[in-house]
Amino acid sequence: MKLRKASAAAAAAVALALTVTACGSGKKDDAAGSGSAGGGDKITIGIKIDQPGIGLKTPDGKYTGFDVDVAKYVAKELGYEEGDIVFKETKSADRETAIERGDVKFIAASYSINDKRLAKVDFAGPYLLAHQDLLVRADDNSITKAEDLNKKKLCSVAGSTSAQNVHDTLAPKAQLLEFGGYSECLTGLENKTVDALTTDDSILAGYAAQEAHKGKFKLAGLKLSNENYGIGLKKGDAELKDKINKALEKMVSDGSWQKAVDANFGPAGYKSEPAPKIGNIVK
Repeated sequence: MKLRKASAAAAAAVALALTVTACGSGKKDDAAGSGSAGGGDKITIGIKIDQPGIGLKTPDGKYTGFDVDVAKYVAKELGYEEGDIVFKETKSADRETAIERGDVKFIAASYSINDKRLAKVDFAGPYLLAHQDLLVRADDNSITKAEDLNKKKLCSVAGSTSAQNVHDTLAPKAQLLEFGGYSECLTGLENKTVDALTTDDSILAGYAAQEAHKGKFKLAGLKLSNENYGIGLKKGDAELKDKINKALEKMVSDGSWQKAVDANFGPAGYKSEPAPKIGNIVK
């Protein structure tokens, strides 16, 4: 009699354990994980928080921008609702480190794919083709080509290759100034402590379109390089890379990509290139 009771109790315990396991699996994509935050119910994504139109944290704590919209779409395809996302600021100089040590699961932060970065991290995408350009003061007509930057002060941010590319190939006598963020460069441009800010045209358009900056700055309209924005993730995570690529393809095919482009870049009059094909890196 006691043996029967013990057997019945053991069977009930097994059944309960199976039920709890099934309920606990949820909808989350196991390949997505949660980075260092949460226990599988959250996903930590690296973004920029000071780039209008790309990635911006507003005074009320909300996140806006094209990269933010891409990150939200991808996260949803991986099984995460918007409330499950933990956005983490990742400055240009910190992106590879943040991925390598697991601070974030992936990064969508105007992150251009290049060989140097590919040696440390993997990329899904690209999901946007931008071009390096210059932002100058609206009343400054002295800079119409990259060579005009010789003997002028050129600003970019630490960890970005934009200013160095211009200096090395087009304007070797330009004086390079590196600040911690684009907002600092913008302040320097307005105060005339720098003559030009260089980075991707998509980022520059976002700044120029801000209400507080309208009429103060203009894009030079130069296509100094091709910048293929990709989603950075840990080296060797082929499963996650494949899932993100599929999410990006779906975002384009269902019209969500174009909707995000129009919403974030349209107010600046910036015309983006067509959505790039996955794996198509434009040199």
